[in-house]
Amino acid sequence: MRALVQRVSRARVRVGDDVVGAIDAGLLILLGVTHDDDGATADALARKVLGLRIFEDGEGRMNRDLAATGGAALCVSQFTLYGDVRRGRRPSFTEAAEPAVAEPLYERFCAALEAAGVRCVRGRFGAHMHVESVNDGPVTLMIDSAELQKPRRP
Repeated sequence: MRALVQRVSRARVRVGDDVVGAIDAGLLILLGVTHDDDGATADALARKVLGLRIFEDGEGRMNRDLAATGGAALCVSQFTLYGDVRRGRRPSFTEAAEPAVAEPLYERFCAALEAAGVRCVRGRFGAHMHVESVNDGPVTLMIDSAELQKPRRP
């Protein structure tokens, strides 16, 4: 799984003219799923996102996680995070999981955030969405679950 995580002061997602999800301060999470992901991957990535200390404390240092701020998450499925642009001009999306695999893992990731006490608002899986956000900082991190298993460089 890949998560593009943005610290936001507000974010919302629309499908057509309808706002299907909106948050004030918190995290906008764009989430992509690949073929070998499973429930354990979704749970581990959710724990990583929940533990990110990317919110400022009273001294202006990034020392607080999402739960400590009382913020919410807006999670939007995004298969294009697995787009391969190494050849040609048209991205290949063969590394993205099919919807029948991806949707339950997307939902499991969101449920893991909620189980930790974080309000998780969702986009609409598979829909054409318009995502609006005000990035705070800006703070944007790309997390790839495959990289989480590798040792840190010295």
